[in-house]
Amino acid sequence: MSVNQESWEAAVRHLYEDAYPYDATGPRRHEDWILDVLALMARVPDPRGWSGLDDAAQAPERETSPTYPFAAHSRDYVAPRLQEIDRNSAENLLLALTDDCCTLSNLRRFTESEEELRVMARTVLGRYGDGARYHTNVTMPGHVRGTLDFTSSSCAYSPLSVYTEDCGLVVVSDTEVGMFWNFSDC
Repeated sequence: MSVNQESWEAAVRHLYEDAYPYDATGPRRHEDWILDVLALMARVPDPRGWSGLDDAAQAPERETSPTYPFAAHSRDYVAPRLQEIDRNSAENLLLALTDDCCTLSNLRRFTESEEELRVMARTVLGRYGDGARYHTNVTMPGHVRGTLDFTSSSCAYSPLSVYTEDCGLVVVSDTEVGMFWNFSDC
């Protein structure tokens, strides 16, 4: 799937306009992509110049903590908290991140059909190519290792921020690392 700047930015804006998001992409510079995630948390610029969403960009807390709302963590803290998931789970997770509580019931607030919203999620993922890998701090064990089950009542996450709840997706390609995160104090 070929994705251009206009369609990618429109999909990101529409899906996450009512969330408290950090949706951004940075360059992949390290074999250990966790180092690129840490750089992205510190607001490394998008290698293509495309616009993401960063609701905390102007927060006064950023003066003392440049990674805010992410807590400043080491590579060794972050790495075990990001588990690999399959592409279908990544697509569902992008849709669940559109509002608080990381659930697909968030889709009810949209006027578009679920399939139209899925096309937007595929557009977001399409930027990173077919060879991308997906990682999350969310645990909703599916029946198969590496999947998330959004019908399960069991949901947990490994927080990476100063908020009581933060859920997100990291997309890793050979050249870029994307982060799609939502924060809340439930």
